[in-house]
Amino acid sequence: MSKYRSLSNRFVVKLSISFLLTILIIGVIYISVTFFLLDKFYSQTTQRLNADIANHLIDEKFKSSSPFLENGNVNIQLFDDVMHDMMAVNRAIEVYLLDENGFVLHSVVLDHSDASEEIKQVDLTPIHKFINNKEEYILGNDPKNISEKKIFSAASFESNGKVGYIYILLASHDFEQVCNSLFKSYFSKLTTTTIIITTLLSLAIGCLSIFLISKSLLIIIHHVNKFKEGNLQSRIPEKSTSNLSILATTFNEMADTISYHIEEIKSINTFKKELIANISHDLRTPLTIIRGYAETLNEDKILITDENRQEFLKIIEKSTLILSDLVNQLYEYSNLDTKRLPIKKTIFNLPQLVDEIASRYGMISKQKKVNIQVVCKLYKNQFVLADKLLIERVIQNILDNALKFTPKYGNIVLLLENNKERAVIRIKDSGLGITKTEIDSIFDRWYTSGDTTESKGLGLAISKKIIELHGTHLMIYSEGKNKGSEFMFSLPNTTELIN
Repeated sequence: MSKYRSLSNRFVVKLSISFLLTILIIGVIYISVTFFLLDKFYSQTTQRLNADIANHLIDEKFKSSSPFLENGNVNIQLFDDVMHDMMAVNRAIEVYLLDENGFVLHSVVLDHSDASEEIKQVDLTPIHKFINNKEEYILGNDPKNISEKKIFSAASFESNGKVGYIYILLASHDFEQVCNSLFKSYFSKLTTTTIIITTLLSLAIGCLSIFLISKSLLIIIHHVNKFKEGNLQSRIPEKSTSNLSILATTFNEMADTISYHIEEIKSINTFKKELIANISHDLRTPLTIIRGYAETLNEDKILITDENRQEFLKIIEKSTLILSDLVNQLYEYSNLDTKRLPIKKTIFNLPQLVDEIASRYGMISKQKKVNIQVVCKLYKNQFVLADKLLIERVIQNILDNALKFTPKYGNIVLLLENNKERAVIRIKDSGLGITKTEIDSIFDRWYTSGDTTESKGLGLAISKKIIELHGTHLMIYSEGKNKGSEFMFSLPNTTELIN
């Protein structure tokens, strides 16, 4: 088995590179998704933990001091002390004082000295949502850059007739810069570590996969080569448990199909040889007779009376009819064997057809001193659905065979009866009978019984084909030698068709 190559080097390289790239892409996607979800997790956790920080500031600082002076201006000293204290403890936050419309009134991180600078306005919609439901994850505007969204804590207050909001960003600009710097560092380290681990794992898994695939392929290639070399019985063992079970199963099915067709071809070739031999044998007798009597008639030296001449011509005519019948049987059987003979089903009266056939054989049966009897257990006008001409041919073939092998004073019975929704035709004779070993061969082309050298021709084989084309089977029964035989087949009644 080692002499067969399983995988080419180019295929191994392509498989390894593809596997490695796939693992690396999956790794990068996994890392990116992990960092994204971690960032979301940190943001939600931070907002949830610090949700009440704005309320605490209002409760602690605005009890004794007002956020606005008597003249209505912002109490800058108070706010500067509060904001510096809070931001000194937590550098990640930024505190803003907003009016009732969301404009920033004061903050230590914004420059309020330039009067010409446009006052920053924060969207109050997220703030209202947050105040109503502090457990919901909500992002608000960053006053330094209104287009950016960040986590926050907020609370409303009313003092000296003025309404406003304490707006605290929980992730300041400086905090985000530090996070981004650390993120890049950790992302780089994690990516490098992941690539190294992934590469090593990919090599290990790739080598294992290639080994398993190669092992299975070696077994498959071994049996494929054996099949190619002529061992048509070579099959892949344990195909269902193979690592390449689909390929193994497909090969076995393909091998079975090829073997079947090869056997069919062999059978056809054998049939052709047998056919030629049988044709040669069966045609030789009438041809020899025709040639012999023709040469005799043409011989001038032999004196032939008119009576002898008429006798010779009758023999030649009879041999010609036998020859013509053999040729017609061959043509008919070849059409049936290739299923080229069309079936034209019609509704006809079966008892009437059988009576007509039996009456035709009346003269022949008297000459052979064989009694033909029709026993009808059907209705007189019982109709069936079939090809009338072909069924007539079947009954005639079976009767011909029965007359050929039934001795003098024998009996042939044509029995018609019902079996559920089908009409059954039984043709029973008191002839030579058939042994159990011969029953399987009785429908073979030119079958000859062991007790006689007389060929049965193609009649029974043709009958079997015709009945099969009607979707049923021609059955045969016999109790043994000299106990007669019985042929049986069935046809659908018109009642079955109507139902």
